[in-house]
Amino acid sequence: MSDLEIRPATEEDIPAIVAMLADDPLGAERETPDDLAPYRAAFDRLAADPNQHLVVAVRDGRTVGTLQLTVIPGLSRRGAVRSVVEAVRVHADERGSGLGGRLLEWAAEESRRQGCALVQLTSDKQRPDAHRFYERLGFTGSHIGFKRQL
Repeated sequence: MSDLEIRPATEEDIPAIVAMLADDPLGAERETPDDLAPYRAAFDRLAADPNQHLVVAVRDGRTVGTLQLTVIPGLSRRGAVRSVVEAVRVHADERGSGLGGRLLEWAAEESRRQGCALVQLTSDKQRPDAHRFYERLGFTGSHIGFKRQL
């Protein structure tokens, strides 16, 4: 995979990122690739926050993967900094190629570089294949997550 570049996302990457977010049963219900305005506004907020790292994986000029890494300073764990990985997506053509592992290794390396003591993520209960994937990469299903719609 030496032909792969992982770099910060740009505004031009938004359509490809949104298409990947929408390309599964859960994403198809909540994403709107035909209306990019809310995604552009969100991108502007992310770009203005130094603790947000939205990245894309690019191969041969084509955006084939993405994730968002958020660095969170905190008081717990003796003031440990942690990171949270969100919205890991790999283009359908690239699934099974090792790209997802490369993206998560990038996230772990960047988290270390940022002084994080741990990297964490959540995954929808309806994604058992993703859970096995994360476990193979050393993540442990140690907590139960809760969400409340606002």
